[in-house]
Amino acid sequence: MCDWLFYLSFFSFNGRMKTDMFYIFLDESGDLGFSKRSSRWFILTMVLTKNHRKIEKCVKRVHSGLKKKYKIKEMHAYNADKITRKRVLGQLSAIPDTEIYCIILNKEKVHINLKDQKSYLYNYTANILLDRLYNKKNFDKKEQVLIYIDKREKNKFLEKNFERYLKDNLLKKNLLHEIKIRPSHTEKCLQAVDFISWAIFRKYEKNDYEYYQIIKNNISEENFLFP
Repeated sequence: MCDWLFYLSFFSFNGRMKTDMFYIFLDESGDLGFSKRSSRWFILTMVLTKNHRKIEKCVKRVHSGLKKKYKIKEMHAYNADKITRKRVLGQLSAIPDTEIYCIILNKEKVHINLKDQKSYLYNYTANILLDRLYNKKNFDKKEQVLIYIDKREKNKFLEKNFERYLKDNLLKKNLLHEIKIRPSHTEKCLQAVDFISWAIFRKYEKNDYEYYQIIKNNISEENFLFP
């Protein structure tokens, strides 16, 4: 499972004075394969918050409480036990002003021409989700956006292509923003969103609502890409 983190900074870009800041983290669950072994659903989940430090502390707190034999460098919902999953999700759901946006892709409805263009499909889906968030929040042009992206693509050309794709679309909105690509293990917030995205994915892929119920009140938007 790969993750994508969008991180909004305290400081202004290009030497401007600091103003309101938000933090947006984006994670994916499922895969974009189309074989019999692939997932039936693909989920992109975005978390918007001004309390990124509280999210980091949540992950650190749960991680520090793990027994030594379970401690790993980076926490992932898929590898965690039931108690750990519920602790992370429960604490995240209690953080004020934390909003969740997700876009659900039913892969059965993906046009056959897109099935061989996975990079484009991912770029398109991520941009649609980001666009919906921007339209709903109606950010002021003085508010700043620093976008941190987990290293999803090992191919540097594809990685830069995704970065350029997002930049081109964000520039059209005339908003302050910056995009940085970083390894997921360096960002505790990214690991937190992994748990949220996994919980939503379980609802669709396994018809399992147990974890989804914990964070459902924080979900601001949950829509299908191809209804």
